[in-house]
Amino acid sequence: MSEHDAEGVVRVFRHWHEAVPNDRMAHLVKDATRCFLRALQVRLARHHVQLGHWTFLRILWQRDGLTKRELSMEAGLMEPTTFVALRAMESLGYVSLERKAENRKNIYVYLTPMGRQLKDTLVPLAEEVNAIALRGVDIQDVAATRRCLLAAIDNLSADEFLPGTDLPDVQI
Repeated sequence: MSEHDAEGVVRVFRHWHEAVPNDRMAHLVKDATRCFLRALQVRLARHHVQLGHWTFLRILWQRDGLTKRELSMEAGLMEPTTFVALRAMESLGYVSLERKAENRKNIYVYLTPMGRQLKDTLVPLAEEVNAIALRGVDIQDVAATRRCLLAAIDNLSADEFLPGTDLPDVQI
């Protein structure tokens, strides 16, 4: 870790523990996400995999053969951004981009054998990051945090499509 990166980590730590311990949940989630991603990015880089490719690989390991549009939607990215990443991943040998004879319009994304094999190497890295992040946290607290974050995701997702509508409470 560079000195600049270390200073950033210390700044985030102090911010949450000293400066604004009761700041908004959104800010806390954003900073936690940045810490998770930074830790994962360092590990992925050791295997010459970009963090941006991780998202697509993770989706394709679950559902190979999606269209470029479906993959963009699942990743939450614009299609041009997805296409640039997919071209890079294709040149690295992780995916192949194909059109089907019956539908020349859609581009389908398939993992190559190399892309599939990356799962065995990369998933343990993500599991390691999660284990480090949750070290010393009680299992009940982890479960409560998951319930809280899932409720926030559900509520905000529903609000995006139904602004101003009260939704029934969902038991998770």
